[in-house]
Amino acid sequence: MSTVSPNNTVLLIGASRGLGCAISAEYVERGARVVATVRGSGRTPLHELRDAVGDRLEIEQVDITAPEQVRALRERLGTHTFELLYVNAGVTNDPDETPATIATEEFNRLMVTNALSPMRVIETLGDLVTPDGTIAIMSSGQGSIANNERGGFEIYRASKSALNQLMRSYAARNREGKRTLLLLAPGWVKTDVGGPDAPLTISDSIPNLVTTIDAQHRHPGLQYLDYLGKTVAW
Repeated sequence: MSTVSPNNTVLLIGASRGLGCAISAEYVERGARVVATVRGSGRTPLHELRDAVGDRLEIEQVDITAPEQVRALRERLGTHTFELLYVNAGVTNDPDETPATIATEEFNRLMVTNALSPMRVIETLGDLVTPDGTIAIMSSGQGSIANNERGGFEIYRASKSALNQLMRSYAARNREGKRTLLLLAPGWVKTDVGGPDAPLTISDSIPNLVTTIDAQHRHPGLQYLDYLGKTVAW
């Protein structure tokens, strides 16, 4: 078994497949009890994981772009507390689209899903996190303004940069708190979002990402880190 995680209770938003499901599996392997969410009512790889690990994993349903569903999830969770709240959300678009060519509806879809909705989740569910626990969001290295020297993926980049800025504002509003706040870049991984040309596999990224999260346990304040624990330039 892997090293036992200090985050022994985990609420993972967006875990039906891909990176989110892999994070759930990694935390279960490290001894945590995990509540993880799916968006729809169909069977997913997360359900297959639950079949394998039993009651160490609970599944809830929520679409984070629907605020009323997020509020309903908060009510269902009641008096639960978690050492870690991890929000995993991300959609992409045609990487060649620019502000001149993208449809307004598509721009709005990326911004609502990638930036606004994850922060609404934190605002609604953050009180479930222990006072010295961790709140983490799946960002991206492409959200870095300083590192954008090649262009491409312009709208996706902008949505993740917006997420990073909103998280900095959240951290500023809660600067007296003792919680660890993390924006995390998992690397370019072969998933539905990352595509088949990505250089990393899920097994390359996720165990390291979880180790990075766990290493920041009870280190309060906001950090923007990659999956190997290196600081990403804002």
